Amino acid sequence: MTKLSVNINKVATVRNARGGNTPNVKQFAIDCERFGAQGITVHPRPDERHIRYADVYDIKPIITTEFNIEGNPKGISKSKPYGFIDLVKEIKPTQVTMVPDAEGVLTSNAGWDTVNNQQYLCDVVKEFKACGIRVSIFIDANPQMIEMAAKTGTDRVELYTESYASRYSAGREDAIKPFVEAAKVARDCGLGLNAGHDLSLENLTFFHQQIPWCDEVSIGHALISDALYLGIEETIHRYLACLK
Repeated sequence: MTKLSVNINKVATVRNARGGNTPNVKQFAIDCERFGAQGITVHPRPDERHIRYADVYDIKPIITTEFNIEGNPKGISKSKPYGFIDLVKEIKPTQVTMVPDAEGVLTSNAGWDTVNNQQYLCDVVKEFKACGIRVSIFIDANPQMIEMAAKTGTDRVELYTESYASRYSAGREDAIKPFVEAAKVARDCGLGLNAGHDLSLENLTFFHQQIPWCDEVSIGHALISDALYLGIEETIHRYLACLK
C-alpha cells in the first residue's frame, strides 16, 4: 500500500502569522498519526517562514511512524550556525528528501538536474546513507534524470507531480503518461518511488490506480486546505481511501 506522509509546513505558517504556539505543530503531528497517517514530512527552509529548525528537533521524539525531512542540502539556517546537512545528520530521520530549492522561492518548483549535479549528489547521498538515513531525490518525470539519479546511490526518487495536477482536469490520461513512464524507469533502475506536489482528493485516486507501486505520497497544501472544511481526521481518512 502507498503510504501517506502529511506535510505540516502550512500548520507552521499559520502559527508564525501570529507568533505563540497556536496551532500547536507538535500536537498536529501527533494527531495526524493518530488518525492514520503513516508519516510526517517537514521542509525547513533557511528563512524559517514555516517549519523552523527548532520544530524539527521538537517533532523528532514524538514521531511514531516515519519522519521525512525535505530540503536543499546547500541550505543554511538564518537562525542557527549550521546548515541542512548538519540538521539531518543530527536528527537522523527515517528519510531525507533532497530538493533543489533556490533561496526565496515560494514553493518547490523543479526537480534536480542529476546530470550536471551528479558528483555533488553522489557525495551527499553517501554522507546521509552513512548515518543510516534513507535518501530520496526530488525529480521531474524525466527518464534520463531518473537513470542518472540511480547512479548516485539514492534509495528512492520523488516525482515532482505539479504538471500532472495542473493538467489533470484537461485530460487525466495525457497528464499521467509521463509519470507512468518515469515510474517504470525508476522501478527498472531498482529505485523506490515517492511522489508529491499538488496531489489532492481530486487527482490522487487516479494517480494511485496508474502507479500502484508508489511507496509514498507526501501531501501538504491541499490536505491542510481540505482540513479547514472537513477537519483533519476526516481529511486524512479520505486521503487514505484514495490510496486503497
